[in-house]
Amino acid sequence: MTYAVKGQKFSTLFTWFDQDGDGQLTHDDMRGTAAAFAEVAAWGDEADLAAMRDAFGRWWRLLLTHGDADGDGRVSRQEFITVMEREVTSPEHFEGAVMAIIDALMNALDTDRDGVLSRDEYVRMYDALGIPPQRSGEAFTRLDLDGNGVISRDEFRSAVSDFYLSTDPDAPGNHLLGPVGPPA
Repeated sequence: MTYAVKGQKFSTLFTWFDQDGDGQLTHDDMRGTAAAFAEVAAWGDEADLAAMRDAFGRWWRLLLTHGDADGDGRVSRQEFITVMEREVTSPEHFEGAVMAIIDALMNALDTDRDGVLSRDEYVRMYDALGIPPQRSGEAFTRLDLDGNGVISRDEFRSAVSDFYLSTDPDAPGNHLLGPVGPPA
């Protein structure tokens, strides 16, 4: 069960990261994903842009070092799922690779600097990342755990942790990229 739920989520994530759709992740794909994330930052927000680029770079190095089993400089879907399960989500790597992106992203998205994400800020992010507003609006409702109309930093981090670490198919964070479906 653990592998099935996480495998589905990581397969969805792979598809999202595979910018050119060739079935292999490359350094260019990860740079493209980082650039998509950078689109949500305000003009001149160099600190958060640099933090996101650095974290995506660490993530790519982890994928390549621990996931590129055949040494071709590319990571297949199966290699990605395996390295995500074994390395990227391990305690020694998760904070520096994944959560570093999330912290910088939260800072970049919080355009009014009130420490929380409004529905508009959240939907704007996912719109820039190619997620339809209907999906991101539904996700916002699920991630606003206390129902106060905003997503706090703790709620956002909790949702991301759910997505990457939880084996519960009903965990709210599983809806970050839309409903979890069968592996592609």
